[in-house]
Amino acid sequence: MMDHARDLASVQEATERLLSAAGRLDNAAVTDQSRLPGWTRGHVLAHLSRNADALVNVLEGRPMYVSAEVRDADIEHDAPRRLDAHLADLRESAARFRAAGEAPADWSRTVELRNGVTDTACQLPFRRWAEVELHHVDLGIGYELEDLPQEFTERETAFLARRFTGRFDVPATRLTDGTRAWSTGREQGEPAVTVTGSPADLLGWLAGRRDGAALAVAGGALPVLPPL
Repeated sequence: MMDHARDLASVQEATERLLSAAGRLDNAAVTDQSRLPGWTRGHVLAHLSRNADALVNVLEGRPMYVSAEVRDADIEHDAPRRLDAHLADLRESAARFRAAGEAPADWSRTVELRNGVTDTACQLPFRRWAEVELHHVDLGIGYELEDLPQEFTERETAFLARRFTGRFDVPATRLTDGTRAWSTGREQGEPAVTVTGSPADLLGWLAGRRDGAALAVAGGALPVLPPL
């Protein structure tokens, strides 16, 4: 089982980094385009706050979101707010998630996320950590994939590699940063494609944040990954 308490501490550290960086913005910067197509920085911040509350719902046995439509509407409603409102919401929702994560619970139980996806409860703090770290990068305010904690980069790379494992539309693929290696895609004999790159570039490609142009590919073309 994962160390959910340690991951909760990592979520808190990542949240503080994000709050500190976002706190240097101004109201105009909140309305600027983020690195996510169609989303301003305000959309990213609003999503992070609502995601924290959604994960509280999961931990407490409620549906993650009332519906996809309500989720999207909440983000659209909150996105144009002033910076101070975003920061307060992010701080308060993070505190609610931390409190829910610190409550006595069976961390081996199965919980349900969106679209019928299930996971063990002990994985939720790491899922939240991934939301905070990757969306901090998405804000485009000076925090890059190269700045992510090494432990997070390694674990998220392994998580995303597992996510694509067994996908018929992704060829059998070996990923390596020169030190560590992961396998993903179809499980049919030896991997047909080897993708090599820096930890940041590998994670960026798997997470849909980079196009893979910096990666070296042997044994075929760079696989096209389905959307997350």
